Parts: sequence; C-alpha cells; structure tokens
Amino acid sequence: MRGWETIGRALQQASALLSAEDIDSPRLDAEVLLAHQLGFSREQLLARLDQRLTAEQLEGYTRVLERRRRHEPVAYIVGHREFYGLDLRVDSRVLIPRPETETLVEVAITTARRLNAQRIAEVGTGSGAVAIAVAVHLPQARIYALDVADAALEVARENIARHGVEDRIELLSGDLLTPLPESVQLIVGNLPYISQTELGELPPEVARYEPRQAINGGPNGLLHIRRLLEQAPEYLATHGAICLEMGPQQADSIAALARARFPGAQLALVRDLAAMPRVTLILT
Repeated sequence: MRGWETIGRALQQASALLSAEDIDSPRLDAEVLLAHQLGFSREQLLARLDQRLTAEQLEGYTRVLERRRRHEPVAYIVGHREFYGLDLRVDSRVLIPRPETETLVEVAITTARRLNAQRIAEVGTGSGAVAIAVAVHLPQARIYALDVADAALEVARENIARHGVEDRIELLSGDLLTPLPESVQLIVGNLPYISQTELGELPPEVARYEPRQAINGGPNGLLHIRRLLEQAPEYLATHGAICLEMGPQQADSIAALARARFPGAQLALVRDLAAMPRVTLILT
C-alpha cells in the first residue's frame, strides 16, 4: 500500500482514516492498534517510526482499522483493558470497565477497612473488574461476585484466575442479591443506570457494541438500583454499608430511595476525578 510503508507513515494514514469517521482519538487509536498488531508497547512503536512494515503486517493492520472505523471499541479489538492497575480481558460479553468506576473501588476498599468487612457482595460484576480490584487490596475478605448474565461470568472467571484470586471470589448467577448464601457486611453495586431516554444519545461505540443489558437502567435509570435497595435489608448485616455507582444527576433520587429503605442510615456522596457525583455510600 503506497504511503503506508513504514510505521510512521502507516500511523499518519490510519489517523486520517479514523478522523474521517469522527473517531474521538484517531492518532491514539491508530497507535494502540498498530502496537497490538506488531506485539509492541506504544513506547516501542514510537521508537521505530522508520521501521518498514511487511505486507502481512499491513494486511492485519488494515483489518483492525476497519473494525475501528465501524466504531467498534478499541478494548474489544485488542481484547483487554487496564483498570485500577489490572490488565483485564474484555470482549462483547461484558461492559468495558470505565475510569470513573475506579472511584467505586476506592470507596469500597476504604469502607471495607473501616468496617473490617470479611464478607462483601459485588453486584453486576461483568468482567469482574471491581471484585478483583477489591480482592487484591483486601486479602482477608471473602467476595461474592454476582451477575445475571452467565456469559459475563465466563469472562469474570477468566480474569479472576488470571489475577490469582479464585480462592477468595465466588461467582454467583442470578437476580441481584438473591443468590447470596449468607449475609454480607458490604454491598457494592455497579449496576446499569442509563435511562431509556439517554440510551438513544449514546455514542456508537456503546450503542452498537456494548451489551445493552449492562447499561439499560430502565425508564429513569434507577430500576436496578431501586430493586437492589429493596432486597438489601435481607442480605446486609447489622451495621453494614452499601456503595452504589450512579449517574451524576441521580444523587438526590438515590438518596431518597436509600432513606426510605434505611431511615437511620448515614449517607455520603463521593465525586470522581472529574468532580462529578459518582458514588453514594450508605452506612446502616
């Protein structure tokens, strides 16, 4: 392919192609995809801009570029995503872990230490990202990771084994908290909270490729969070806590739901690194 002979030229051409499709970060994506194709880190790639590409390498690169031009997420194309310092396998069976969810992990770890929690439930585990991050930092805790999607639990199982925490995380399939075999001291909820109105406004990377079940929060985005709070009294130990990730505009609604179910609870709102309300903490 003329104009694509070296790494540097291929990156220029690929960036232009992706930019023409309104990809948000065309140069970065071009670099990540070519580095993946060649088995390099991005740093190694950028140190070899004059290296010539073989016809086979170019063919493979154009294949992955075509996938990205159709707005397939980079994480699905390369098959992994970094989250809270962990390298996690991801594919279209699971939602791609978001940076803002790291706030949920931090709140969960801090709260678990405060309560000396030995039993933790993480609901809506997906790829297992939150449960694994918590397990790595709380070696004394037993964690139940729950999801309604068996396909997602298969991905979580791979990631749990990959990070060596299979002896401390038990995967459970079913509706929210109902599969739990015992009470827990901390419930961590990473549930779908996008409203049906907002679903139509999502970028194509999310709308076309990520599992709808993992993002659809019902008419106002609170369907699953409300049901979790309804179930929680049966499964939460005395003097326990609940950490819920949420959309920034949902803080007041979730606080009202929490007070209705736990009238004497202390509530706290935690903001993410973008200063957006992200986690509601309920101390019962």
